[in-house]
Amino acid sequence: MPENKTRQTTASVAAFIGALPDPDRRADAKALVRLMGKASGEKPKMWGSSIVGFGSYHYVYESGREGDMPLVGFSPRKAATVLYNVAGASRGTLLAALGKHSTGKGCLYIKKLADVELATLNTIVENAVAAMRRKHQK
Repeated sequence: MPENKTRQTTASVAAFIGALPDPDRRADAKALVRLMGKASGEKPKMWGSSIVGFGSYHYVYESGREGDMPLVGFSPRKAATVLYNVAGASRGTLLAALGKHSTGKGCLYIKKLADVELATLNTIVENAVAAMRRKHQK
């Protein structure tokens, strides 16, 4: 079975964010580090080369594939910042009140933080952390 490429690394989160070419994307990433760190109570860690993650959980699929991933995290991509493991826990009114965004299966896509209500985003992330911890308790 192939190895999971997305693993926690020792790379510097500050260096990763500092190297982002777009100053708005850099500012958004710094704000997300503060928001997700406070909501999770965890320090940011790099996962792979481009995901900033908070906390971790272990998963095992029916196929036997298993690994570790961050409870919540984000990646400042070119088209939008992707927030991982946050969309599923807050379907409905919270997402409706968030502002300009799109969603995937468990991801939330935000072009810029100025487009969303930060208090609502904070609640969404707090809910996601709580849901992930409940789901993956040992």
